[in-house]
Amino acid sequence: MDATSRLPSPPLDWNLLRAFLAVVDAGSLTGATRLLLTSQPTLSRQIAELESVLGVTLFERVARGVRLTVAGSALLPPARQMETAAQVLSLAALGQTQQTSGTVRLTAGEMFSAFIVPKILTPLRLSQPQIQIELLASNRVENLLERQADIAIRHTRPRQGGLVAKRLGDVGIGAFAHADYLNRIEGKIELGRVAQYDWIGLDSSDLLLRGFRKAGLAVERDFFAFRCDNQVVGWQAALAGLGIGVAPVAIAKNWPEMQMILPEVSIPKMPVWLTAHRELRSSARIGLVFDALAEGLQTILDE
Repeated sequence: MDATSRLPSPPLDWNLLRAFLAVVDAGSLTGATRLLLTSQPTLSRQIAELESVLGVTLFERVARGVRLTVAGSALLPPARQMETAAQVLSLAALGQTQQTSGTVRLTAGEMFSAFIVPKILTPLRLSQPQIQIELLASNRVENLLERQADIAIRHTRPRQGGLVAKRLGDVGIGAFAHADYLNRIEGKIELGRVAQYDWIGLDSSDLLLRGFRKAGLAVERDFFAFRCDNQVVGWQAALAGLGIGVAPVAIAKNWPEMQMILPEVSIPKMPVWLTAHRELRSSARIGLVFDALAEGLQTILDE
């Protein structure tokens, strides 16, 4: 008897199946806790409860996480069907409501989340205090169709169907150094000597490597003297005078001591897209937040 034929009546608790699918998608319990914003003990209890109800083992441990057992693989297709049905129901219900009170979940990159979005949300908070905001600061492309977020600010055009995507424009990107750092190197940066300076970059991500190559500078990972995948930490390092950082001009201009260097290097601008699920745009509160973000972001574009 396989796992699907042993489903009890009444139906399984959806939260248990949601935990199961999160582990499948993340490939590990640790990764699944980040998707569900829960603790590992809670998630472990949910998986153990689901296995107890079904009377089967769903996962086995491997070197870098977990993988499905035969019983787990059998459970996956009906669990996906339940996930799809839950998403359709949730979107339909939320899309029809005209109530403005409640929570709206946003996602944006780390730099925008830290330095741009809060300024936009402040007047919204004053005018619409009944709306609560959850902000997921992440450079990953979150899946709006799976309700990981209601609204996303992203720098690539979404390719999923069923989304409302509005390109607001572009934001300029530049290389910046603190005045203290420039004083240490006699106040100037020369293009022909770029490898001799201290650059701040990303660790595992190749985003900056690709950006440098588009600008005509083919560099490798060890070109960067300081590396951190958290872009806010990288910017703080630049503010401390540790080296040269790359940032949106709209953000860097808030620190007069940060001076743009190598203006002759053409760095491609970064597009700004605002995205929501099509059904969510008929929700009054999500519409209010979407419009506030669109208006606020417009003021920083084409720097």
